[in-house]
Amino acid sequence: MDLNYTGEDLAFQNEVRAFLKENLTPDLKRATDMTTTVFVEKDIAEKWQRKLYEKGWLAYFWPKEYGGTGWNATQRYIFQQECAAAGAPGIIPMGIRYVGPVIFTFGTQQQKDFFLPKILNGEHYWCQGYSEPGAGSDLAGLKMRAVREGDEYVLNGSKIWTTHAHHADWIFCLVRTDNTGKKQEGISFLLIDLKTPGIKIDPIITMGLDHEVNQVFFDDVRVPVENRVGEENQGWEYAKFLLEFERGGGSSGYLKAAFSKLKTVVSSQVSGQLPLIHDSYFAAELAKVEIGVMAQEITELRMMSRLAAGQPPGAESSIMKSTSVDLGQRMSELMIEALDYYATPMPAGGRPLYEINDWLPGPDYAPPAIGTYLNKRAQSIFGGSNEVQRDIIAKLVLRL
Repeated sequence: MDLNYTGEDLAFQNEVRAFLKENLTPDLKRATDMTTTVFVEKDIAEKWQRKLYEKGWLAYFWPKEYGGTGWNATQRYIFQQECAAAGAPGIIPMGIRYVGPVIFTFGTQQQKDFFLPKILNGEHYWCQGYSEPGAGSDLAGLKMRAVREGDEYVLNGSKIWTTHAHHADWIFCLVRTDNTGKKQEGISFLLIDLKTPGIKIDPIITMGLDHEVNQVFFDDVRVPVENRVGEENQGWEYAKFLLEFERGGGSSGYLKAAFSKLKTVVSSQVSGQLPLIHDSYFAAELAKVEIGVMAQEITELRMMSRLAAGQPPGAESSIMKSTSVDLGQRMSELMIEALDYYATPMPAGGRPLYEINDWLPGPDYAPPAIGTYLNKRAQSIFGGSNEVQRDIIAKLVLRL
């Protein structure tokens, strides 16, 4: 695997850096830096995604025929790395990264024509309806029913931990359309307008005081059959396709940025007469994390080579998901340890930190620490728990 950039790659890297320098404003960078949740707030995301859309760079891994960039794997990698290094807001993935590729891969022409342009221009803001109160990591155990009546499905049940459902216009859901056979069978993939009568969204406030997730209830909700993606009872295949893209790719750049910030904090915080970076414990822990981040980057490069060869991400996506979570959680723990008592104050009210002007003790980089630490406790559960990822790795990589 050749890790050297070509002249064309370097020219593209310079183009990306110039775009970021011109368009990544201080307010966007500050909002991103102060974000403690998985996704930045909707207003920040939309402001940044509008700039990318106008440049033609928002759907950077979509085919050109659907409004994408047509970039190769190396260009996508460079773009992700440069955005992370510059401190750009993350792209909200629900529409662009998750349901969009499912639609242009498995959807009808009518679905492509209607949904894809609206995902790109921001008219439709999406959320994901996968987990249920009794079916989280065991996604195939979902029970939300969709009974067909003529040209409609009638839905009853609920989805939980639904990120940004309170902001969304549409939700893509896995639903149970058949109870016979294996539990992975009888699942269908539906696209649902959240304005449909019978849908109720209740907020879930996390222990970090964030309103990021929700529970969504469906009471006799009628959805047109034409909003089903692909074949009835084949939704599990489409879900696996989506999860490969949810779990892998693009994480090493953000891990490197988080490590750089952690190293700066450890170099700034003083214990006794010397910065903490001279403390043997912190020096050793930083070295462990840095080695892990480097390994993550190499794994991502391997996965990029698979994609460049036209192959799916495969088991590497589970490796990426599991290890990136472990590294992110460890860095959040070290940040708390480095900040000591400055890490503990938490602003009241559950508002995003970038909107709060209250005085808090400690350095400017301290306020997001405790919220980030608390939020990251969930990351080893959602998107497939670490235990599930390791089962996949054991089967597909180790052949156990």
